[in-house]
Amino acid sequence: MESKITSASTPPPNPTPTPTNPFFCLKWPWDSSNKQPKSSPSPCDFQGPWLFRSMQSVGSIALTSFNSFGLGHVPKKKPLSASEQGEAEQRAFAAALASEKDATVLEFYSPKCRLCNSLLSFVLEVEKRNSNWLSITMADAENEKWFPELLHYDIKYVPCFVLLDKNGQALAKTGVPSSRAHVIAGISHLLKMKRPPTV
Repeated sequence: MESKITSASTPPPNPTPTPTNPFFCLKWPWDSSNKQPKSSPSPCDFQGPWLFRSMQSVGSIALTSFNSFGLGHVPKKKPLSASEQGEAEQRAFAAALASEKDATVLEFYSPKCRLCNSLLSFVLEVEKRNSNWLSITMADAENEKWFPELLHYDIKYVPCFVLLDKNGQALAKTGVPSSRAHVIAGISHLLKMKRPPTV
């Protein structure tokens, strides 16, 4: 971007200056988009004070360094395969049981289930508020890695939440979901069964 300022203090040789022949030009140092080739002389060759030029150099070095370390953009993560997803969920489930918290809730879900997806933020909030005694892990009911648990806990619908004690014994599970409010009420009922008494 070039800012052109004409001065009326000195009379021009032409009574009306043309845009190609200004009296005074100021080229902003941070404007790198309007670079003209050296072969065509520009009427605005003023480079600005050295302070602006050095600030531009420091800024471009910082931006180059920032991008070279991969900090300028967040790389897209490659989605996990079904096998990797199942293994990650099973590791999370094993870690939850190993933590020996008072209770673990295993949530069976399906990626295609809109009700399951709508409960995600609620479930995360419940786990955050009760993190001192409760772990919640997720299990993709469509992933073959969870077939033994689907049979063991008799899971025939999603979302289904199974409450486990600190030894991994199943205590209860939510019923067939009829609405989001119904599922939330079921989760609340499960939590009341194991919630430690407040002092």
